[in-house]
Amino acid sequence: MAESRSWSSRALPIADVAIKALTVVLLAWAVLNPDLPQFQGKAFTARAVIYPSVLLVIPLGWWVFGSRTIRFPFAADILFGVPFLIDVVGNALNLYETIEWWDDANHLANWALHTSAIGLLLRYGSWSSPTRATFAFCYAVTTAVLWEFAEYVTFVPNSPEAASAYADTLFDLALGMTGGLAAAVVTSRLRRIPTVTRLR
Repeated sequence: MAESRSWSSRALPIADVAIKALTVVLLAWAVLNPDLPQFQGKAFTARAVIYPSVLLVIPLGWWVFGSRTIRFPFAADILFGVPFLIDVVGNALNLYETIEWWDDANHLANWALHTSAIGLLLRYGSWSSPTRATFAFCYAVTTAVLWEFAEYVTFVPNSPEAASAYADTLFDLALGMTGGLAAAVVTSRLRRIPTVTRLR
């Protein structure tokens, strides 16, 4: 049992760093090769700035507000980072254009992953299970809406997809909220972790 815990304590940090590193490498490849068809019109310069910045939110937040005695929440950080890697891998392999259901699956699964990360982090507070579920779901709804705003501004104007954008946006929002709601409910049932001492 101790050996298993030791392996887990090493594997999670390695996986966390690997996810971030691979995401950054693929973003750099996209920025350096803008003429490749899978990267055209996908705002990868903006992604190359925003994604790495967002991937630092949990580590920086933990450094400022976390505990000296409680281990860094690697599982939450991994769940938060994986959707960004899935997105850049999907673009790099041109899966959004070659697999019809890929975008829909991303909205459902990625918001479930993001919201799971938030749900795990909320266990460090003193909130009740219903309150944690509500906060996590609010996160899912807010970020799903913000993502659709960004997609509209970036991709839809003067695009062949403009005619179907309204229906597609509503469906994407429904998928994101569904994945987020499921994750919010599941993580809210997990054991709460005692309130941590502020690091700074």
